Amino acid sequence: MTVPVGKSLRPAIQRIADELKPEKIILFGSYAYGTPNSHSDVDLLVVLKTNTSLKERSWKVSRLLLPRPFPVDILVKTPKELETALRSGDFFLKEIMTRGKVLYERNK
Repeated sequence: MTVPVGKSLRPAIQRIADELKPEKIILFGSYAYGTPNSHSDVDLLVVLKTNTSLKERSWKVSRLLLPRPFPVDILVKTPKELETALRSGDFFLKEIMTRGKVLYERNK
């Protein structure tokens, strides 16, 4: 991870963890896999227990990343949505779960 993104990402992850208490926050994509370039964004999967709509939960996470010193792409899934997608063979989410880096995991 490049230094500017790393320094800015840690407090952003902490804000999400403190305010929303997600199950997990996973970094995926080029920053997780060690291949970022000048056009890379930060890809995050936030697993959040909630009954709110996708739009509302995405906004809740997104606002905690303001101001954004780097581009971010955020996926917000409930544990049930994630489980269902993995059981149905969703390759994209399976890759995130196997290759991504867990930045935060709530204590059980």
